[in-house]
Amino acid sequence: MGKRVAIVGAGVSGLASIRCCLEEGLEPTCFERSNDIGGLWKFLDHAEEGRASIYQSVFTNSSKEMMCFPDFPYPDDYPNYMHHSKLQEYIKTFAQKKNLLRYIQFETLVSSIKKCPSFLVTGQWEVVSEKDGKQESTIFDAIMICSGHHVYPNLPTDSFPGLHQFQGHYLHSRDYKDPDAFKGKKVLVIGLGNSGSDIAVELSRLATQVVISTRSGSWVMSRVWDNGYPWDMVYVTRFASFLRNALPSFVSDWLYVKKMNTWFKHENFGLMPLNGSLRKEPVFNDELPSRILCGTVSIKPNVKEFTETSAVFEDGTVFEAIDSIIFATGYDYAYPFLDDSIIKSRNNEVTLFKGIFPPLMEKPTLAVIGLVQSLGAAIPTADLQARWAAKVFANSCTLPTTNEMMDDIDEKMGKKLKWFGQSQTLQTDYITYMDELGSFIGAKPNIPWLFLTDPQLALEVYFGPCSPYQFRLMGPGKWDGARNAILTQWDRTVKPTRMRAVGKAQRPQHFYNLLRILSFPVLLLAVWLTFY
Repeated sequence: MGKRVAIVGAGVSGLASIRCCLEEGLEPTCFERSNDIGGLWKFLDHAEEGRASIYQSVFTNSSKEMMCFPDFPYPDDYPNYMHHSKLQEYIKTFAQKKNLLRYIQFETLVSSIKKCPSFLVTGQWEVVSEKDGKQESTIFDAIMICSGHHVYPNLPTDSFPGLHQFQGHYLHSRDYKDPDAFKGKKVLVIGLGNSGSDIAVELSRLATQVVISTRSGSWVMSRVWDNGYPWDMVYVTRFASFLRNALPSFVSDWLYVKKMNTWFKHENFGLMPLNGSLRKEPVFNDELPSRILCGTVSIKPNVKEFTETSAVFEDGTVFEAIDSIIFATGYDYAYPFLDDSIIKSRNNEVTLFKGIFPPLMEKPTLAVIGLVQSLGAAIPTADLQARWAAKVFANSCTLPTTNEMMDDIDEKMGKKLKWFGQSQTLQTDYITYMDELGSFIGAKPNIPWLFLTDPQLALEVYFGPCSPYQFRLMGPGKWDGARNAILTQWDRTVKPTRMRAVGKAQRPQHFYNLLRILSFPVLLLAVWLTFY
């Protein structure tokens, strides 16, 4: 085996990192503080310190064809959107089939990661781990941090005057598990993200009254998109990405807002975002508009202050006799085992090249996997990040100079502000980001070459969903089954919903969609020629 690599966390990012290290001839050791793999997706009926936590009713927001490991499709009969238990089953199967469990040290806490005194020469790190009360110090050649960003709750109690005198119960969504304890209660949910919306909808069936307080609003999307297909298999395509980036911004923004308002008019539900053209991650909830129409959930603006029993909103209205407040206010980044200045190397902000490598490090021997967020699935993103990082550690790839990396970070920060607004999260456009990573390791699909050599596959790659298989189609790490997986992805999508077969299974018609999209500018041109 080659260089020794320490991996912190055995969730999907950690498992991807173990596998990618093995592909590059590296020697991985993964430290997992719990007794099982899965990270975020390993459900427990109580929240544990230092671990991500989910509630019992969680389902995925990405469909199965878009969120698999790129060479490991889900079984045909798996539903398109999975309960957390089903995804955990898949994760365990992946780890067993790829023989990854032998590289994991369970119930082992990483308490410290520090540069060795010889770091400027060797790039090595000292990792202090703890198991059964005993500490052990080990030297590693590289580090992959895969501990996630849903661990340390952001509970902004200082932002809400009067909260200290509130006599009811309040908690962070991290501690919410099921709705039983809230039966017959009046509940205020603060925050209109995926967790806040899920919890509010679930509570609305048992609680007396549920109110969501939102500071800035949000687009709400259904998982069921055009013609009943999964949203991401229709929306996350190379052709759609090309249009979004090629069209003038005012046209792109107008089309985006129009599309987001297709399902229902957000203005009428109090959900309209303050800046609707920003590409912030929308809320995925199939039931929220219905719950609002039925009067079991209400939307209110930001809370101005709390009293002993009530919440006063910024519009002057009051929600009285509140029993419980649930703060669905997100999470903070924290790596307590690592010096903050390594990740936040400038202005106390997370400063990482492509969201992975600290640009000011003398030796590129530390990578953060799974921190970047996009309107795409976490598993294929983490897989591609880990492939690149492992190649850098194995000296198969080299990073740009420090100045080039800092310039790229500044450029991406400007684009992030334009597209996503001010935010602490590392947000990016999914396809653009994946292609950037793929180009570093020679795994970016060569679309012109595909059109010349395999037109059938090229049409599906360019106009169809940008599924994970595309990034194991060519180059290093190529998977022989990638072509077939791409050409049969719609079959696996339709199979679990066609339990009663009536007629022939339908799939999107790429040329029809292309003609429909092009018809709008043609119509405008016809109108212009008619009148001018």
